[in-house]
Amino acid sequence: MKFALPTPLEHFATLVAEDEGLNLLEAAASLAQDEEPHLDIQAVLARVDELGRRLRERLPAETVPAERLRQLTRFFHGELGFAGNLNNYYAAENSYIHRVLETRRGIPITLAVLLLELAEHAGLRASGVAFPGHFLVKCRMGLGEIVIDPFTGSPMSSTRLDELLAVYRQGSELPSDLELPLEFFLRAASKRQILARMLRNLKEVHRAARDLPRQLAVHHRLVVLLPDDAAERRDRGLVQEALGNAVAAADDFGFYLSRQPDAPDASAVQARRARLLAGRSPLQ
Repeated sequence: MKFALPTPLEHFATLVAEDEGLNLLEAAASLAQDEEPHLDIQAVLARVDELGRRLRERLPAETVPAERLRQLTRFFHGELGFAGNLNNYYAAENSYIHRVLETRRGIPITLAVLLLELAEHAGLRASGVAFPGHFLVKCRMGLGEIVIDPFTGSPMSSTRLDELLAVYRQGSELPSDLELPLEFFLRAASKRQILARMLRNLKEVHRAARDLPRQLAVHHRLVVLLPDDAAERRDRGLVQEALGNAVAAADDFGFYLSRQPDAPDASAVQARRARLLAGRSPLQ
């Protein structure tokens, strides 16, 4: 008897089913399987493990954390040459871990995922930081922390972080009287939050390219990753509707309305759903 192999989405669902034991690198690498279904994820993990082995070999047991961090950034950014892909920042391949490994170019969050994995090999306590507009990495150093820019490996001063935050505040919809402290934006991101940000980046790439089928594939992953997120179900419904998948779109809209009946857009979503259920053309 032949058993069907899991689809890329089913494989992803297995990887992110539980927070405990969630392997960030493996789940992140699997995002590329929508584009390359036969991608060997274990081979990708083995490549990173080999880099980790090379790094460990140059770190004696007595190496202090500050020196471990210096060796990590020298190895990752200097010797291996990882850096931001400034020439083609919005390319989808910047969100694919195996391509970042091949080209040594990526966006902050994919570089950070690799940096976090190697930091663990280096014996460092590191975590991702979902800073507005630019994903960061922070490392615990005694009683303090050092924030690193994954583009360059350079430490980020409080002054530089305040400058980046000021740009965000100017362009955001935060109330003018809501001045959240810098520390609020430097909280450690969970593995699930990191994956969600990766997927939302990729979703935006496909949305900008008006590639609805690829955008829908990313939406499916976001719904699997965040099954209780009503907004993700609504957004997937909009793409389903645009693709002519009326039943699926109506189902997503129904989920959204059941969770957010008083949302500002509830009446508009209800109207779209009613038209779909009545077999009429979607609202334009």
